[in-house]
Amino acid sequence: MSDLRTSWNGLLGYSAATLLQARDADNFPSSGSGGARCIITTNLVGPKAAAGQPGSAGPGSNSGSSANPGSSTQTGKPSAPSSVPAANLPPSPWNLVKTHAGDSFFDEWDFWTDADPTHGNVQFVDENTARSTGLISVNANGTVMMKVDTTPVITSPNRQSVRITTNYQYTGGILVLDAVHAPTGCATWPAFWSNGPNWPNNGEIDIMEGVNDLTVNQASIHTAPGCMISNSEAANGATGTLVGGSNCASAESNNGGCGQQATSLSNTYGPPFNSNGGGVYAMVWDDTGISVFFFPRNNIPVDITGLKPQPQNWGVPFARWPTTNCTTSQFFNVHSAIFDTTLCGDWAGNVWNTAQSPGQEQSCAQRTGFQTCAQFVQNSGASFDQAYWEVNSVRLYQMSN
Repeated sequence: MSDLRTSWNGLLGYSAATLLQARDADNFPSSGSGGARCIITTNLVGPKAAAGQPGSAGPGSNSGSSANPGSSTQTGKPSAPSSVPAANLPPSPWNLVKTHAGDSFFDEWDFWTDADPTHGNVQFVDENTARSTGLISVNANGTVMMKVDTTPVITSPNRQSVRITTNYQYTGGILVLDAVHAPTGCATWPAFWSNGPNWPNNGEIDIMEGVNDLTVNQASIHTAPGCMISNSEAANGATGTLVGGSNCASAESNNGGCGQQATSLSNTYGPPFNSNGGGVYAMVWDDTGISVFFFPRNNIPVDITGLKPQPQNWGVPFARWPTTNCTTSQFFNVHSAIFDTTLCGDWAGNVWNTAQSPGQEQSCAQRTGFQTCAQFVQNSGASFDQAYWEVNSVRLYQMSN
């Protein structure tokens, strides 16, 4: 476990270093802190309006009680989740306020087209280009696809990909991602995350993130100075493994923030996640803190499938940042949700020659035969056939007034 922690500490530094660049170069101008549980449906203020894009990359968390349904170690093809008619479920204090699914999925997302603030070998394209080239689509199953270009050899050093940001903002809530498949493979750096204006002053929550061939998800937060957590996972109320230390301030942690890996769970990232049919990530953000839960495809709580979430029954999250020494309302406000898949860059590119566990027991340089990540991106389009998101839905819930 200590070896795993050491190796991921190095990776975390690269991941977070990119964020400061993103926030400093393309950050949001200051805006109001936003009312608790208040959704803001106006257009995103900041790089979207000014430069056509969002901040950088990341994801989040909360706690619960009872047994941990996310700890299943079952493998193989998923069975259909058990379902209970919504009418038979108890009422939830959390109201469904946004649903992104099917043909209307992209209606409330903006497409980033500026240079990648994390210095990846990627060209993020606009919606029209993404549709015409097949980088985004809705398949016959009604699931949403977001892909990386697989042209065999490109003359540009940058390969086309997609990065999208919700065109509304929210403070507090439960953000639920139901994904069948997430990008994986050497050079890839996908993330599902959220952040607020004037990074890191309004916080960042990284829900699902990793690089290359890794097989364990890492959730993280990045904040302004003053946010701390315990060095004990149990004291924080989480089952995962801490990485990056207890000081979550980006400026005081070499941009590392506070990361937690889902080492207590199976099938959370990479090929294991995909071969198991994916699953559900649920980020809970309330006055007690931020938590991230994961449920594999064959063990999704019926209150999630029934759209009446009861997070108090979900067990212990794998990642949690309690409000004890990091007041949620002080460090996190007016967030937008983000998907992106970059290539190489400040994390995946900087560990190209590094062997890491779990999943990266051999470096990508050794596995691919390419000396640099950039060379691989330019000459190996077929290798990105697994570099795609396949998403059933993204839903946002907020507390009843």
